[in-house]
Amino acid sequence: MDVGSLDAHGLRTRRKVMGDDHVNASVNDATPFTEDIQVLVTKYAWGDVWSRPGLSLRDRSIVTVSMLVALNRPQELRGHIRGALNNGVTVTELREMLLQAAIYCGAPAALDSFRVAVSVLDELNDGRETLQPSPTSGTEAVDQ
Repeated sequence: MDVGSLDAHGLRTRRKVMGDDHVNASVNDATPFTEDIQVLVTKYAWGDVWSRPGLSLRDRSIVTVSMLVALNRPQELRGHIRGALNNGVTVTELREMLLQAAIYCGAPAALDSFRVAVSVLDELNDGRETLQPSPTSGTEAVDQ
């Protein structure tokens, strides 16, 4: 696929969030059948929506990861977990997002999402982040 056929603004935002390797793979793997969806996603999702003012890229990542958990879309979740980390979401925040999702989306969706997150963290950090124990004290709960 010719990268020149993609919306330049959307492509910049997509690369910033998802990383060059992910975007290059998506574009390079496009076939004549899938080319149009790459054009559409790059222009509308990345160029028109992700680039809007009103929410930071970090906040958009939090929302997106949460929705992908709810929809049980592990393939897209994998890329957007990487994007969320690129956008400044911490591993602790990611864990809390997935725990929160367990309450509203159900344990099966959350368990699958934790598996995806562990896999991504292992790829990015040689497993270092996933080997750390969960905090059991010193954290403040929000009073309801």
